[in-house]
Amino acid sequence: MGVTSVRLQPEIENPLENLSKKLDRSKNYLINQAIKEFLSRQIVEEKRWGETLEALESIKSGKHIEENKVNDWLESWGSKKEKEPPLI
Repeated sequence: MGVTSVRLQPEIENPLENLSKKLDRSKNYLINQAIKEFLSRQIVEEKRWGETLEALESIKSGKHIEENKVNDWLESWGSKKEKEPPLI
């Protein structure tokens, strides 16, 4: 396990110290949990960005479904005349 030194600003250090005492957890534990959460969110954001770029490329190449066709399909949900999903 690596060791990294971090200088915390007082507006972070003080609440962190208080939370550490309140939860009976070390500041090290809380910092590690916060970093894990941040990294997890970054992975999700990178995935979403990749999907966005893929969707934009699909639109540019003409592979899309018109909005009115999707809306018609969605409005049919739960009815006796439910439609098949529109295809590209």
